[in-house]
Amino acid sequence: MQTDTSFKLFPRIEPYQSGMLPVDSIHTIYWEQSGNPAGIPVVFLHGGPGAGSTPTHRRFFDPSCYRIIIFDQRGAGRSTPLGELRDNTTPLLISDLEQLRQQLEIEKWLIFGGSWGSTLGLAYGEAHPDRCLGFILRGIFLCRKKEIDWFLYGLQIFFPEAWQKFIEALDATERNDILTAYYQRIKNVDPAIHMPAARSWSIYEGTCSTLLPSPETVNYFSDDTVALGLARMETHYFSHDIFLPENALLDNVQKLHGIPATIVQGRYDAVCPIISADDLHRAWPQAEYIIIDDAGHSVWEPGILSALIKTTEEYKQRLAPSF
Repeated sequence: MQTDTSFKLFPRIEPYQSGMLPVDSIHTIYWEQSGNPAGIPVVFLHGGPGAGSTPTHRRFFDPSCYRIIIFDQRGAGRSTPLGELRDNTTPLLISDLEQLRQQLEIEKWLIFGGSWGSTLGLAYGEAHPDRCLGFILRGIFLCRKKEIDWFLYGLQIFFPEAWQKFIEALDATERNDILTAYYQRIKNVDPAIHMPAARSWSIYEGTCSTLLPSPETVNYFSDDTVALGLARMETHYFSHDIFLPENALLDNVQKLHGIPATIVQGRYDAVCPIISADDLHRAWPQAEYIIIDDAGHSVWEPGILSALIKTTEEYKQRLAPSF
């Protein structure tokens, strides 16, 4: 069956409001609102952790119907300090979301997130189900040990060239514990040490994120801000089991069973393999489950992009009576 790619990004828009929200004595997070101030509130959760958001992320939503909230998580994008690891945990990111929701005087919002954004979306929803209108989740990542090990070692099965480049800076003994070796380099205060390691980590992920080679994707992941935020946050969170008990997201998903949800997953997603989405759907059978048969991990894969926008259009009808 041919993938539907008929749904396209909405036109470019600018925020009608933006700001910097101090969430503690260290971190200040960037946030913005665009679209319809009286529309359906939707919050976009970027990936990584640490990847940050972009202006293009506003374009998944009809600006005439949605109140679009985009922000950069602690240590990422335009939030400050960039790459800061102190007081940076999943429970604190959940707390930041609640602080932002209250700051913007939103009672409930639609949760939209992919990859790590799906992780944070599930974690937030399970902590605050009464604040969620629904979930649109893509490229499911449950952050279990087997998923992290797959990212560090298993990906060489499909991307041996990228994996060899990824490990070539490591000593032979370090290759038995890639995560610790990279984490120590990326935490180093010397840019001559941490920046090459951050770029290598980020480029590896970008290279493996699309079904077909995408120089544009790799170039984005090569950007210094993206690379530093992504590599520091991912190695930090992965080294600490994302600061949640193993399998916590699946164990608590029953809290979300009464809330509308859609899962969009690329069949050939190598970064976040489809087994995680399948496990989530088995634990959450009420969620709509859409598999894109000719897509990898990236949100910009044509079939994934179209399915997500089609879903946001459908949720306009599902949620409109409340607004």
